[in-house]
Amino acid sequence: MYDILIVGAGPAGLTAAIYARRASKSVLVLEALTYGGQIVNTLEIENYPAEPHISGFDFATKLYNQAKELGAEVRFERVTEIRKESSDADASHFGVITAKSEYEAKTVIIATGSANRKLGISGEEALIGRGISYCATCDGAFYRGKTVAVVGGGNTALEDALYLSDVAGKVYLIHRRDEFRGEEIAAAGLKEKANVEFILNSVVTELKEDGGKLVSVTVADAKSIAAGEPTGLREIPVDGLFVAVGRIPSNQSFAGLIETDEAGYIKAGENCKTNVSGIFVAGDNRTKEVRQLVTAASDGAIAATAAINFLNR
Repeated sequence: MYDILIVGAGPAGLTAAIYARRASKSVLVLEALTYGGQIVNTLEIENYPAEPHISGFDFATKLYNQAKELGAEVRFERVTEIRKESSDADASHFGVITAKSEYEAKTVIIATGSANRKLGISGEEALIGRGISYCATCDGAFYRGKTVAVVGGGNTALEDALYLSDVAGKVYLIHRRDEFRGEEIAAAGLKEKANVEFILNSVVTELKEDGGKLVSVTVADAKSIAAGEPTGLREIPVDGLFVAVGRIPSNQSFAGLIETDEAGYIKAGENCKTNVSGIFVAGDNRTKEVRQLVTAASDGAIAATAAINFLNR
């Protein structure tokens, strides 16, 4: 039985592993995909203290190696269920089930992050990898000198458009409102780009393909869509569409055990404690105001410390 089992090897989960191992607790980290979480897709991190110019992949690798060197055990298995095996709040015991095995732990930290939110338009799934992408830094190089569009109005969308403006020949930035939710400095930088065109108060309503590849998107006035009568239709020829319309918390496997809000985020305050004694949450999958790399690392430290104190009591 492990003292602390961590679900997710992103910045929050790996930071939790570091803190837990430094407290001499036995630690197992279970990760469904690869270490690092969504930060591995960031070309350059500029807002993390003392690391102003480092790629997301390099940052994640350093974090992963640090946790491993301290003795954290990491296995790449997808967690499908967590079962509470004890009703005693002072002697917690959890069964953590994966497709390959079952593990036992005294405490659990859920740090599963979030997944890309899709547009939900007909043909979207079929065109993933054939013109539709959710990661500009991953796939932008395939569109060098071509025409692309970015959908979204947050920091990710603005950063994607800025990155693509240096790669693609033309970049359309499509947003359903007339103001962006992302940082003003990023939006200001885009306005100075001659090859970037803003398409505001608009939503993508249709995807067109030819030979199994995306060839154009159709946009309509956002207010008319809400009214049920699309107007202002415009077809825009594009080679690629980069979707950056938010993320969905990866908490589906734990919804029956842990309390979540209406959007699916695990309810927890700054102490990272859930409604289940012995289970903690860290990172983008919990209720919070700011979801950044630095807050994920902070959550990991807080959740691990809370788990350590729970065990030591």
